[in-house]
Amino acid sequence: MLGLAGGFLAGLLGIGGGMLMVPILTFILGQRGVEPGLAVKMAIATSMATIMFTSLSSVRAHHRRGAVRWDLVKGLAPGILVGGMLAGAGLFALLKGAWLALVFAAFVSFSAWQMLRNRRPAPSRQMLGSAGQLGTGAGIGLLCGLVGAGGGFVSVPLMVWCNVPVHLAVATSAALGFPIAIANTLGYVVGGWGLQPALPGASGYLYLPALALIAAASVTMAPMGARAAHAMDVAQLKKAFATLLFALAAYMLFKGLSAL
Repeated sequence: MLGLAGGFLAGLLGIGGGMLMVPILTFILGQRGVEPGLAVKMAIATSMATIMFTSLSSVRAHHRRGAVRWDLVKGLAPGILVGGMLAGAGLFALLKGAWLALVFAAFVSFSAWQMLRNRRPAPSRQMLGSAGQLGTGAGIGLLCGLVGAGGGFVSVPLMVWCNVPVHLAVATSAALGFPIAIANTLGYVVGGWGLQPALPGASGYLYLPALALIAAASVTMAPMGARAAHAMDVAQLKKAFATLLFALAAYMLFKGLSAL
């Protein structure tokens, strides 16, 4: 069920599904006896790994509608790869799981607020040039690696703020999910190499049974979410995005404070 819901939201909102999966996987792993700090980290890493599969299915559907800004993908992806590896292989292992949950809640809340404010950007504002996109991509990759999300919670508001239409921003964010997931998953594998399995089927920070089931279910629903996104008007899409983000931020805030 989590994979089906995550796949649909990945196609609908370009968020990779991680914002839904991280809180729920944190709850599931906690119920199975994993201590709270490690449960957050495992949920983040496992969620990110599923995005490798979900993003490919989602972006294929968006590309058929000509909605992906491939020029922005090419500009942002190199920085994303660098930032993602730094997060997954370095900072992720050093930070406490409770602080990761609080970072997740803070940035998701900020993104939701920006979407609900619906302030019209200055007409002259455009995406940064090559150097700016490289740096922006590194920041996106780093942040996504720390919270286990596909980047849509940052990249969609950013692109909309730079006058990219919201439907194109969602589609482009879905395409960015693949390099984000590849870089960070490799980093998690390196960072968790010597970690003792917390559960049967766990490998480092990855919980492989959940990864397999969620990925298999999510790829079937991502194209349906993409079709739904193109059928919705801009106001509906923004409200749906913001409502989901606020709900998930509240849960992760609770988990983070509980684990301190």
